[in-house]
Amino acid sequence: MKIGLVRHFKVKKDFPKKFLLTQQELSQWIQEYDVADIEEGEVDLGNIAWKRCFTSDLPRAEKTARKIYQGPITVTKALREIPICPLFRNQEVKLPLWAWGLIMRGAWLCNHRSQIEVKQDVQRRLTDVIDEIMSRNGEDTLIVSHGILMVSIRQELLKRGFKGPRLGTPANGRMYVFEK
Repeated sequence: MKIGLVRHFKVKKDFPKKFLLTQQELSQWIQEYDVADIEEGEVDLGNIAWKRCFTSDLPRAEKTARKIYQGPITVTKALREIPICPLFRNQEVKLPLWAWGLIMRGAWLCNHRSQIEVKQDVQRRLTDVIDEIMSRNGEDTLIVSHGILMVSIRQELLKRGFKGPRLGTPANGRMYVFEK
């Protein structure tokens, strides 16, 4: 059985022009990013006859899935990117975008109470999706999702005996094949 992980195409949303952002400005940018269009491209599907495709319900992932896969697609919230949430009570704290990313991902990794979804919740939803995929008699399946979530999907696949590449930061519009 093969599972192909694909990160959505690049999003047509520039980084904020301001160097320092408040939490509110960051949240606004994230909301805009979540609904922004994508730069369509091509994905090398490796001449594999993919039987099914699962995708996140966020527009960037669903549009990517519909561009690269011609069959029926299962759209699910379970494959959404891990949400990041404001961390500080002081709304006037200003940080660069990269610092917000590090702090908020760190808060998620540490199960900080500010985050609406903890690691165990993410693991549970990924386990459920992989269980559903595995229940289909070994059908080769594409999964279109998001960068950080793909790292967690990879960990779940490795636990289940799949072999595949390291991801680092997954490239947009590139497929990573895992096989069991």
